Amino acid sequence: MNYKIKVYRHFEKEVKKLSKRYKSLKQDLTILAAELMQNPDMGTDLGYGLHKVRMSIASKGKGKRGGARVITLIATLSKEEKEIGLHFIYDKSERENITDKELQAVLKDNGII
Repeated sequence: MNYKIKVYRHFEKEVKKLSKRYKSLKQDLTILAAELMQNPDMGTDLGYGLHKVRMSIASKGKGKRGGARVITLIATLSKEEKEIGLHFIYDKSERENITDKELQAVLKDNGII
């Protein structure tokens, strides 16, 4: 199965904001992308193809537990190709969880519900 990673606008905006505070964030995201290509189903399954993935931020120095959370959505494009969409990223120290309303918005935007 071939996977490709797609970055969504909200994700890009949050990365830009967080990268001002955490200089290693872009490199940390590169590492996460490589991990997702190896294991697209990593993280906590939230249903409907959504996953919450723990990501460490090296410049924060707290490991995965105190790092960031990335919300991904796996979508099937064809028999041989799937897309891993990066929809949300948030700093665990700023926010405990993503709301159900936000998750439903992702599903609605992608025609799943």
